[in-house]
Amino acid sequence: MKFLILKKHTLRFAILMVLVCVLLALSFGENSAASVFFGDNLRKVPIYAVETSEKKVAISFDAAWGADKTEGIMEILDEYDANATFFLVGFWVEDYPETAKLIAENGFEIGTHSNTHPDMVKLSAEQMKLELETSIDIIEETTGQTPKLFRAPYGSYNNTLIDTAEELDLTTIQWSVDSLDWKGISASEICNRILNRVTNGSIILCHNNSDHILDALPMVLSSLKQKGYSIVSIGELIYHDNYTIDRAGIQKKN
Repeated sequence: MKFLILKKHTLRFAILMVLVCVLLALSFGENSAASVFFGDNLRKVPIYAVETSEKKVAISFDAAWGADKTEGIMEILDEYDANATFFLVGFWVEDYPETAKLIAENGFEIGTHSNTHPDMVKLSAEQMKLELETSIDIIEETTGQTPKLFRAPYGSYNNTLIDTAEELDLTTIQWSVDSLDWKGISASEICNRILNRVTNGSIILCHNNSDHILDALPMVLSSLKQKGYSIVSIGELIYHDNYTIDRAGIQKKN
């Protein structure tokens, strides 16, 4: 008898949890970061990749230290008729204002990568907002572009950070393909890592001043083109309305 009572209680609890999940899902805005259950916690998720039938991918470059290779990257992108997104840290823009201007002048999309590159989950909401607002102001004043995308330093995020970014009209972006170029691996290793992982709607993570990026990038772009992919900016890849994001960070059109 005790077992039957316990089983009924368990069943009722499971049904209740399903109903809660449904109600919560209905209550969230279509265009906000996905809110999903991880264990007992409700957690928001940024965009890692996009669900699409089109053969297109986005390539991105985080810029925090050094700028020697940035112009070369842009020249290679232009040679292969590829677009890209550059996530710039505020102090990087202050250190290399002319390079930041060239990124904008060459028509590439600019997002913010914070102002001082901290682990932002260790900050208060007020500090997060200051990081983002300061970086946006610096980027706007230097390049004339208003960032609409945000990538968290170290890929570290929590609900507060995503909420804060949304309040500033920023969409938080992760990546689904990590080139690991920052580790100093060879150009062929970078290329193989990307090509072995890329699919329709992938977001590729690279860095603007990694050791072998200028050797790897032509190999990557050439191979992607041969496979029939178009290489676009993240803003061109993602959906801007009527979408959802699943628990894996895959953005889907409604």
